[in-house]
Amino acid sequence: MTGAVVAVDVIRAFTTAAYAFAAGAKHIYLVDSVEDALAVKRAEPDVVLMGEDHGRRPPGFDFSNSPVAIAAADLAGRVLVQRTSAGTRGVVAARCATRLWCASLVCASATAAAVLASGLGPPTYVITGNFEDRPDMNGADDLATAQLIERARVGDSLDATRTAQFVAESDEAARTLKLGDGDAHRDDIAYATRVDAFDFAMEVTRIGTRLRLEPTYASV
Repeated sequence: MTGAVVAVDVIRAFTTAAYAFAAGAKHIYLVDSVEDALAVKRAEPDVVLMGEDHGRRPPGFDFSNSPVAIAAADLAGRVLVQRTSAGTRGVVAARCATRLWCASLVCASATAAAVLASGLGPPTYVITGNFEDRPDMNGADDLATAQLIERARVGDSLDATRTAQFVAESDEAARTLKLGDGDAHRDDIAYATRVDAFDFAMEVTRIGTRLRLEPTYASV
């Protein structure tokens, strides 16, 4: 896919990434596999690893994929590496995008504004939580988030309360909360459904072979 692309993962990858930037992170490298993340850590010991594999924090990672845990961390000026089973892998797969954003509910309107300002026209939304071989993982929470972002882009009413409630009551939310302490916090879903908590979008740039995620703010 080319043109504007928005990769959506509301529970929890790109919610967690947004809270990392709010906690002071400089930028985040997005990778496909656990081994890719650990390889960066071996080469650059100062980077912070966050993410999950099948919902669980992999050995050697500093943080799980929990927005609550990340929000409480001191990440001022730190470089992070994130790997998740859906979100970051979806970004890696969108290699032909002209411009690529990562999105969740907490930065929905800012993402819509960034896409609109790009002048590239209607974006392609990548629903990262939809797995063809897993009918129980249909990405309904990500689809609802994408629909809200699109409403913001075209100037329709957000219907934010209804969308937040839908995501909070989704199957993915229930699965996440069942992971338990160490892999998920009981307030992760509440953090994920704070529509427009942040005023920045998150855009991916290619730096050599790496995918670097950074916050971007609308021009005023």
